[in-house]
Amino acid sequence: MDLGRSLRQALAKFTGAPVADEKAVKALCRDLQRIFITSDVNVKLVFELTKRIEARALDSKLPRGLSLREHVVRVVYEEIALLMGEKYEPKLSPHKVLLLGLYGSGKTTTAGKLAHFYKSRGLSVALVSCDVERPAAFEQLRQVARQSGAAFYGIEGEKDVRKIIADALARCKEDIIIVDSAGRSAFDEQLTSQLKLINELSKPDERFLVISADIGQIAGRQASQFHEAVGLSGVIITKMDGSGKGGGALSAVAASKAKVAFIGTGEKMDALEPFDAQKFTGRLLGFPDIGTLMEKVKKISEEEKLPEKIEEKLTLRTFYEQLKAARKLGPLSSVFSMLGAADLPDEVVQTSEQKLKKYETIINSMTPQEREDASLLRKQRSRIERIAKGSGTTEAEVRELLTQFEKVSAMLDSFKKNRGFRKRMEKLLKGANIDLGKLGG
Repeated sequence: MDLGRSLRQALAKFTGAPVADEKAVKALCRDLQRIFITSDVNVKLVFELTKRIEARALDSKLPRGLSLREHVVRVVYEEIALLMGEKYEPKLSPHKVLLLGLYGSGKTTTAGKLAHFYKSRGLSVALVSCDVERPAAFEQLRQVARQSGAAFYGIEGEKDVRKIIADALARCKEDIIIVDSAGRSAFDEQLTSQLKLINELSKPDERFLVISADIGQIAGRQASQFHEAVGLSGVIITKMDGSGKGGGALSAVAASKAKVAFIGTGEKMDALEPFDAQKFTGRLLGFPDIGTLMEKVKKISEEEKLPEKIEEKLTLRTFYEQLKAARKLGPLSSVFSMLGAADLPDEVVQTSEQKLKKYETIINSMTPQEREDASLLRKQRSRIERIAKGSGTTEAEVRELLTQFEKVSAMLDSFKKNRGFRKRMEKLLKGANIDLGKLGG
């Protein structure tokens, strides 16, 4: 079950109802109860949540300028954000981090993502292998360190964590030191004693428990157990990109009084972000997250050295340059979600890597003149035939690329002519005030 999609459908049903009254609010609360319980959120928490939503929606005075629909949407947003926890502000100064977790939580991969996070903010990072239980742990962490650009410390085959930590701390000169500890299939006394020893020897400033979103409510119990053992600074929840139980894990961790520090949102090294309950809830409910999108666009533009302004005339050459840059923003579904359009049909958002590579091959088979003037291809069929043969594709695939290009070109022309729409979009993209109370009404 997709928690975000279900929540958006429930809100759309409420805001689209002929009459927004007490009956409609109670029906919305029943829908929310069903959705959250199905998503493995604790039943007690769910009923407390919907009780607060109903009370605030019906008993409090309507804020000036808001309709009941708008008021209820804002109340739902605020209460779900409260359920999910708080905002985490990462420490961006030299410090030591200890990672903990059970088998299958994604701890080793998360070590690399965390290293990438700090490195992308100008800090040097070292990974230290203290998982002396799993035979492949040493080599796996070394590979992850290489992928993330971090330094690596460890003693292959050594079983005494005292020697490993002493050696690493004596040699480490990096700003951030991330110590990877051993996991277990279940929390037990042996794991507890080893973690306490590593914690005592490494003296970390932060202790992060790594758990997988798909464990649901059990996340709360794990957070409590590890916190009792070593005292957690926060929790990193992985696999938040595809788990229907992500809401259950988040709410359970928040209920255990542990703080969610980061969430893993994909497989790539940059798919780790500091947790912000309000932003996360906004995405769940379909509110735009323009700030995050603009940060990504700026970063990609700098990496790709793209011009600040799109050229006046869109050509097949510039079209492909923009496609390549857009691909680096992540899955198109994620980009549309940040724009507040999370529920577009799959066929609209699923442009595969394979198709983009095929487009590149087709464009590379064109002459420079054709790349600058796509109309030449429509005028002479022989050009399409030549390009198809040269790229190893079919004429239909060349025409498909042309059709996609023409649609985008027409949309941009329309955008330029519609001054009112253009001004609104420019205002939005500059980070103008977005009133959440006005969304969803």
